[in-house]
Amino acid sequence: MAKFGRKGKGGLPEVSTASLPDIIFMLLFFFMVSTTMRETTIMVQQRLPKATEVKKMERKSLVSSISIGSPILALQGMYGSEPRIQLNDSYSKVADIRDYITAERENMDERERPLMTVSLRVDNKTKMGIVIDVKQELRKASALKINYSTRKVEVID
Repeated sequence: MAKFGRKGKGGLPEVSTASLPDIIFMLLFFFMVSTTMRETTIMVQQRLPKATEVKKMERKSLVSSISIGSPILALQGMYGSEPRIQLNDSYSKVADIRDYITAERENMDERERPLMTVSLRVDNKTKMGIVIDVKQELRKASALKINYSTRKVEVID
């Protein structure tokens, strides 16, 4: 009669690492596709005001942003601490808003132009005088859909 014996302790087999590169590349492609890069560098302080009734924008491609606030601390030595208007990546004057809106409209599809919304990102310490000037200039540029960016406040009942 033959005797079958065990050759040492069996233990656990080693984990196969053959599929590890495939998993890493899948994750890499996922993050490359789903991540968006910031379009502009924020050069003004933006402590947005708080609001309880907040509605999220559906199509962000139809939104053009105008930031208003004091320059960030690194730029206050050069530009001072008075509120500034930022269009794209540079400080601008109120008179430049009309050209900015025209350029933004030109970049849109013709059917989507009436749906364009201008989002005002205004620091909560900014005086309303500069905001009113911006709104007047937007009115002259026929940009009548305006949105104010805010932070959402959780209401506890």
